[in-house]
Amino acid sequence: MSILAKNSIEYQELYYAAGRAGLVVQPLNWRQGVEELRRVVLDAAPKAIIISDEWLEVGEQLQSLLDVEHWLQYGPGGDGSYEDLLARASADEPRWSESVGGDDPFFILYTGGTTGESKGALHSHRSVANGMLNQTVAERIVPTDVYLMTGQMYHIPVVLAMNYMRHGCPLVLTTFDPRTSLELIESERVSAFLGITTMLNWMMAVPGFSSYDLSSLRNIQYGGGPMPSSVVKAALDSFPCTLIQGYGQTEGSTMCFLSQEDHLEAIRGIDPDRLKSCGREGFVTTVRVVDPDGRPVPKDGRTFGQIVVRSGANMVGYWNRPELTAETIRDGWMWTGDVAVWDANSYVYIVDRAKDMIISGGENIYSIQVEEAINQHPAVLECAVVGVPDDQWGESVKAFVVRKPSMKVTEPDIIDTAKVHLASYQKPRSVEFVSELPKAPTGKILKRELREPHWAAQDRRV
Repeated sequence: MSILAKNSIEYQELYYAAGRAGLVVQPLNWRQGVEELRRVVLDAAPKAIIISDEWLEVGEQLQSLLDVEHWLQYGPGGDGSYEDLLARASADEPRWSESVGGDDPFFILYTGGTTGESKGALHSHRSVANGMLNQTVAERIVPTDVYLMTGQMYHIPVVLAMNYMRHGCPLVLTTFDPRTSLELIESERVSAFLGITTMLNWMMAVPGFSSYDLSSLRNIQYGGGPMPSSVVKAALDSFPCTLIQGYGQTEGSTMCFLSQEDHLEAIRGIDPDRLKSCGREGFVTTVRVVDPDGRPVPKDGRTFGQIVVRSGANMVGYWNRPELTAETIRDGWMWTGDVAVWDANSYVYIVDRAKDMIISGGENIYSIQVEEAINQHPAVLECAVVGVPDDQWGESVKAFVVRKPSMKVTEPDIIDTAKVHLASYQKPRSVEFVSELPKAPTGKILKRELREPHWAAQDRRV
């Protein structure tokens, strides 16, 4: 069963109904074009597609391209087919509902992530339950919480929302807008939500931010990559609550957490560098940093390796991709593609995606380190660093920068800020100012889309 819709009550009830009935949900990313939607639907081969009235035109185009048995619409502008189905349905659950669960498939989340072509990560009832358990411990959920869902239900944040509802907590649905989110926190007495760096920056930049009553907030979780320490400090000063970082992937849902206490202690000057960490392994997860042969690297904070994860929260595998599944999950360990170091206390520090490392003049340059330096400039909302062709050095560092509203900053300003915190060879050699950065549904920046135009004429895989 595929669903094309924005966040809505119907969307949430479809997840639950499918879970009870033993059906598999394929949420569709409404930001994608018709051709990509057609491709992922063909791959999953659903028996039914359910579309909200916002996407009727896209639905008509898909229907002309796909041979799918059932098409349903919901919402005031739809044809009433979904509502009619509910009206005609029996109140009795299917007789097999009691046996559904465990390793039965629950949903397929399609992700191009940072690597290109979309692939379907299949999650089971068990993997979702384990992800929820990790989140419960990390977020310290209580029944009195009110959760604001700022992410979209077509991706892994839906599990966070389900978890709060599992605890009996009200769920506030929205499609993120900074002012609207602040208004909802105030009016609905929201106590928790998930944000990424950009969301928090935009919220703090709303005129009259200090006039909103945000006293109900208990905790904010951020994800999509390490947040610059400058933004962490600004958020802790601006929001009346704690912060935690959650590191995960579509494939692994929940892996590591940087706790509330880690943030508060870092601000007080105790192990401040931990703000650059994604924390330690989750409650039902085992995390290692390993060499290419799978052996753990020393916990010295210097030796690079790849993060591997063993957890009940990991995906079952990639739908229709047995070779890629075997490459990604080896002997029960999921290889994430993230390059990291870890320290004596098992804090993990991501230094880059394996594919994002820049090699300039024979030196390895990790883009996250450069981004951390650039983010020290007060006018930077967010940035991304990639390697571009360079006739002399092979690759050179290029930064894409989004300015904060109404603030000015120049290319020399960015380069000079980076030089203060980095070795000379690490600084960006060029800066391009953009209105926004391309992102995956998880909030991760799609650096391949920034690299591609520069390498299009090169014989290199991006």
